Amino acid sequence: MSEAARVMIVDDDRAIRWVLERALAQPDLEVECVERADRVLPRLLEEPPDVLVTDIRMPGIDGLDLMARVREAHPDLPVIVMTAHSDLDSAVASYQGGAFEYLPKPFDVDEALVLVRRAVAHARERQRPVTPPEGLETEIIGEAPAMQEVFRAIGRLAQSHITVLINGESGTGKERVAQALHQHSPRGSRPFIALNMAAIPRDLIESELFGHEKGAFTGATAQRQGRFEQADGGTLFLDEIGDMPAETQTRLLRVLADGEFYRVGGHTPVKVDVRIIAATHQHLEELVDEGRFREDLFHRLNVIRIHLPKLADRREDIPRLARHFLAEAAKELATDVKVLTEEAEEHLTRLAWPGNVRQLENTCRWLTVMASGREVLVEDLPPELRDGESGGASGDWRLSFRDWADRALAAGHTHLLEEAVPDFEKILIETALKHTGGRKGEAAELLGWGRNTLTRKLKTLMPEMAED
Repeated sequence: MSEAARVMIVDDDRAIRWVLERALAQPDLEVECVERADRVLPRLLEEPPDVLVTDIRMPGIDGLDLMARVREAHPDLPVIVMTAHSDLDSAVASYQGGAFEYLPKPFDVDEALVLVRRAVAHARERQRPVTPPEGLETEIIGEAPAMQEVFRAIGRLAQSHITVLINGESGTGKERVAQALHQHSPRGSRPFIALNMAAIPRDLIESELFGHEKGAFTGATAQRQGRFEQADGGTLFLDEIGDMPAETQTRLLRVLADGEFYRVGGHTPVKVDVRIIAATHQHLEELVDEGRFREDLFHRLNVIRIHLPKLADRREDIPRLARHFLAEAAKELATDVKVLTEEAEEHLTRLAWPGNVRQLENTCRWLTVMASGREVLVEDLPPELRDGESGGASGDWRLSFRDWADRALAAGHTHLLEEAVPDFEKILIETALKHTGGRKGEAAELLGWGRNTLTRKLKTLMPEMAED
């Protein structure tokens, strides 16, 4: 059994000390209460507890000053700050001072106990060595079959200069794939220039792509190179190519055919050697049918196509991606790497992720800033994900069924088996009959029943289907 964690409570309010001392009277916690910070500060600096719980407003040294002094000597000590003045300034000051968590009064004693236990777990977790997650060095992460197809395509194209079209929903990582294609090509040491068609005003797209001469339009005070010239010898990545205006499509087609173009306002052709990788979340064939995208340009771009799956179609990759993004966020924000609990990892794996990999990456960055402890629990997730819908059929039906039972009981339902079992059996029967084309003998075998059992169930549950 692990040693009891030492918790020190500093508050000048006797009632608060009394309540917390009794609430935290647990076999795994050793609690000490003191009235004034200045009387215990030397001992705190010499022998810090596992967790410090302090009020903000106290005579002598206040809670924020106490936290600053203690954390200067012991930066890993988790400090829980309490205050009856639960205003924005107090919360901001607490977190800016490095508080583990902020606890406004009055508080629920069970919440306080949970928070202290989490702080203890956080303190002990900090003492363990951190192993960087696997695959941190890899540019694209994916073990799902659909991602293995992407890797194979990148490998096959490694020594090629050929034009590639990448399809996939927004946020699936199209630019990362384009960068990998570039890095593993003979052009890897040359520039990789990216341009998002949807992010540029229509009247500036041609200037962005092809550059302009001095005086070509109002504000053109000097000659400017476009993205094609910047990418000479390398790769130009044109994201959201489906949003390119018709007149620019015509100019792009000429560049792809001739390898040269004119700057806006220019009269001298500029020759370039550029590989084009284009990407879109749209169906270009439909845009061609609707007359919104040139068919000849489509065929020029659609030499090799790579399809990126949405995140919901590669759920087995979510835990590894999350570990990767948490490590990246910690490095970016110069803080400790957060670790997902098994329950949090499973919850993330079941979600729908409409924003795909980008949404997961942003969630990991959010958790790195907002989660209190080093260990991330389900309740630490953003509310829209914590309470969000799971990914439907790809999730675990048992967990959905458990959630239904919880909600039904909370709403005061009784006789749950009488409600659930008939529906459960009816769904299984309907699905088995669908798979056998209505052949009841085969359906009974699929369900593990005898033919007579299925007939009896049909008469009870689905009388309209009971007749042969």
